[in-house]
Amino acid sequence: MSTRLVIVGLGYVGLPLAQEAIASGLHVTGFDVSDRTIDGLNAGRSHVDDLSADDINVMLAAGFTATKDPACLAEADAIVICVPTPLRDDTTPDLGAVEASSATIASQLTAGTLVVLESTTYPGTTDDIVRPILEDGSGLAAGVDFSLAYSPERIDPGNPTFGLRNTPKVVGGFTPACTERAVELYSQVVDTVVPTAGTREAEMAKLLENTYRHVNIALVNEMAIFSHDLGIDLWAAIDAASTKPFGFQAFYPGPGVGGHCIPIDPNYLSYAVRSLGYQFRFVELAQEVSGRMPAYVAARIQQLLNDHLKPVNGSKVLLLGVTYKADISDERETPARPLARRLVAMGAEVSFYDPHVERFEVDGVDLTQHDDLNAAMAGADITILLQPHTQILEAADFSVASAVLDTRGKLEAPNVQRL
Repeated sequence: MSTRLVIVGLGYVGLPLAQEAIASGLHVTGFDVSDRTIDGLNAGRSHVDDLSADDINVMLAAGFTATKDPACLAEADAIVICVPTPLRDDTTPDLGAVEASSATIASQLTAGTLVVLESTTYPGTTDDIVRPILEDGSGLAAGVDFSLAYSPERIDPGNPTFGLRNTPKVVGGFTPACTERAVELYSQVVDTVVPTAGTREAEMAKLLENTYRHVNIALVNEMAIFSHDLGIDLWAAIDAASTKPFGFQAFYPGPGVGGHCIPIDPNYLSYAVRSLGYQFRFVELAQEVSGRMPAYVAARIQQLLNDHLKPVNGSKVLLLGVTYKADISDERETPARPLARRLVAMGAEVSFYDPHVERFEVDGVDLTQHDDLNAAMAGADITILLQPHTQILEAADFSVASAVLDTRGKLEAPNVQRL
C-alpha cells in the first residue's frame, strides 16, 4: 500500500511537493484553508509559477485531491506542513499559520503518524512550539506515539535546472528514530536525502543558506554604490574575480532583494539571536544595505535624467519587470514596489511592462501597464530594467529608449548605464 501523505499548505512549496510525491507513487491529499486555492486546484487551475494547468490535471488524474476538511489528516501516514512564515510589522516572526496548522493536525493526529515541518523558521520552533501543540491537542507523545521532524524547503521558483527531486533534502528528527522515518518518507520523493543531527540543526541549515546569500548580496550592493562613485565597472571586476577557480563565488548587485528567502528568512535567525541578548550584526547590516537599494536606484534615475536636462517631476519612468526575480510572476517583497513608491513621491509618471504580471499596484493604486514594449520605451524619458525576463530581453529594442538604467548588468549600449 502506498504512503498516504497529506500536505498542509498548497503554495509554492506544498504544491511542487505534492506533484513530485504523486509522480513517485504516493497517495497525496492537499489541505488548505483557502477556498480559492482549493476550488482552483480541483478545477485544474494552478496558482504557482512552477506548475501549469496541465500539471495540475495530471495530478488530479493520478488521484490528487485538495480539501478544507481536516478529517483527511486522520487517515495520513505522514503530514507535511508547508505554510507561510512571514514577518509582523515590527519584523518579528509571525508563526500564526504554523501554530494554527499544528492545532488542526493535533485534533486529528493518530498514533504512528509522521509530522514534518517544512516552513522556514528559527531554530527551536519544531521542538518548542509545534511539538507541544501536537502533544497537548492529541494526547500523544512525540518520539513515542508519533514521529516529528523538520526538513527545510529548498524550492527555487523558476529554476530550470534544480527542482524538488534533484535538490538534496535535509532532514532532522526530534529523535534518531524520527529522523529515520523522515528519511524513509523523502527517499521516495527526492534523489538525495541528507539526515542531520536534529530539528534545530535542520532549521539552522535553512537560515544559514539564506543568510549566506543575504550577506553577500548586500556586500556587492554596497560595492556597487561606491564603485559607481569611483568610476569602477563592478560588473567587469566581478567577471575578473570569477576566473579564480577556488575561494570565490560570484554575487551580483541589484535594485534590492525580494521573495521570501532573502528579505525575510534571515530575520528569523536574528530574532532568535536577540532572545539570547546578542545582536546579529551581519544580518542587520545586510538588511540595512539592501533595504536602501531602491532609494539608491531612484537617486541614479534622478542623476541620469539630470544628465538629459530633465527633472524627475513630470518625467515618464518605465519599469521593466516588477516581480522579485526573473521569469516568474511572484511579486513578494519585490524591490520594484518601494522604488515605484519613491518615484511617484518625486512626481514621476511611473508605468510598467511585465509579461508575467496582470496588474501592479503601489499603495492601492494600479500603475499604468503597457502592452507594446518598444512603444513604451520610445515614449518614456527613462527605462529601468529591474528584472531581465527572457521575454523582455528577446523582444526589446533598447535602441529606441532615450536612456536606460540596467540594474542587472545585462545590457551594453551607448544609451545604457549599469547600476
